[in-house]
Amino acid sequence: MQAMAIIGLFGLVILCSLLVAPRRATIEGFFSGTGADGRAPGLWVLVLSQVTTWIFARSLMNSAILGYFYGIWGTLAYAAYYGSFLTGGYIVGRLRAGGAGSVQDWLGARFGATGKACYNLVIGLRLLSEVFANLLVVGLIFAAALPEMGVARDASILIVAVLGLAYSAWGGLSAALRTDVLQMVVFLMVFMAAFVALIVSPGFHLGAVLTAPGTSGAWNGQVLLVVALLQVFSYPAHDPVMMDRGFIADPETTRRSFLHAFWISTLCIIGFGFFGIQAGLVGAEYEGELIGTWAAMFPAWLFVALLVSLLISALSTLDSALASAARLVVDELRLGRRSLAGGRVAMVAFMVLGTGLTLWGNQTLFDAVAISGTASMFLTPILIVGLVMGRQIALWSYLVAFGAAMFGAVLYFARGADWAMALLPEAHKYEQLLVICIGVLIAGFASVIAGARRA
Repeated sequence: MQAMAIIGLFGLVILCSLLVAPRRATIEGFFSGTGADGRAPGLWVLVLSQVTTWIFARSLMNSAILGYFYGIWGTLAYAAYYGSFLTGGYIVGRLRAGGAGSVQDWLGARFGATGKACYNLVIGLRLLSEVFANLLVVGLIFAAALPEMGVARDASILIVAVLGLAYSAWGGLSAALRTDVLQMVVFLMVFMAAFVALIVSPGFHLGAVLTAPGTSGAWNGQVLLVVALLQVFSYPAHDPVMMDRGFIADPETTRRSFLHAFWISTLCIIGFGFFGIQAGLVGAEYEGELIGTWAAMFPAWLFVALLVSLLISALSTLDSALASAARLVVDELRLGRRSLAGGRVAMVAFMVLGTGLTLWGNQTLFDAVAISGTASMFLTPILIVGLVMGRQIALWSYLVAFGAAMFGAVLYFARGADWAMALLPEAHKYEQLLVICIGVLIAGFASVIAGARRA
């Protein structure tokens, strides 16, 4: 019965998404998000789209999992990444004030094709990670909901990939914006019902949740909070979904959209983290990335509500990631004609690659965030010294900062290999990640400052 309810509700959301997607697609709407009348999206369309594409399934699961293991500190650590709306809004404002139409425009004017290529490599990997990690959550949910079906995981991943691709490829960014609004409204209603049920349940005590150390102690959550604060300036700049939405409306509407998206998404992430913290407080056994844990903890309707909210958030991120992938391939890399067909081919390619990664295997959910976040850190010294301070930076400095960040990302990913273990301290993986982040920033700032001069 639970499985049928999940499939039915999620199927209804997909059907409604197909119905609200634009009937006719234009090239400008596909790549730039303008409506049929050529107008840019309004404030709350932009806000809801920003929020729903950032509180995606992977993020919600990470917040709950970190809350389970590291208590309130784990959830706050993940919520700190949502400060990216503040730093991202600031970066977009500075870029637009200088006449840039994208991050690539600004980098290309200062570092040429090489600078743009390095950045495009990082955001390409970011987009692939968004596709794979959200499909991974879809697979986890249906594997838990249909344990008697051995193919439930793989079949659900393939079905959602095809359906998500169908309406995304039809309307591009304009479709993503319109469906984001529907999906966010439904998500908020479902999630709020589940959250209210949690906080009024007999075993819930707010004071205990806000001081919970987690099942593994608070220390590693505190370490992760420091990591997030080190990454929060560069993190939004390497997220093409956020950056694309920073250049499609007027500056004032954009500025306000980032501010509203910050507080709404932060509250949602912390609220979802409460479900993980509560599971740790009641001593529930960790099972199936918490999905199995919740099945044993909560009433059937509440369990269904949680899973449906996760599925909606996964779907809302897939369409936006594919729209950004089309813009990256066509507008930035110029690997295809700026046409509906060119954008759709790019979407298909990214969805096939992301689905393949999901079916082939994976690291933990947080690793996808940690790796892309570490790779993005070359942008911190570049943006602070070049964009904020207005200095000219030598290309070699840019390349050294980029190389240090990529090496740090590879080092964390391969931390179990003999060569990586020889370079890293014997410590928990999050402590190792902190050391890597500090090293990347030191190398990046040293090279950038050494190669900087007054404009």
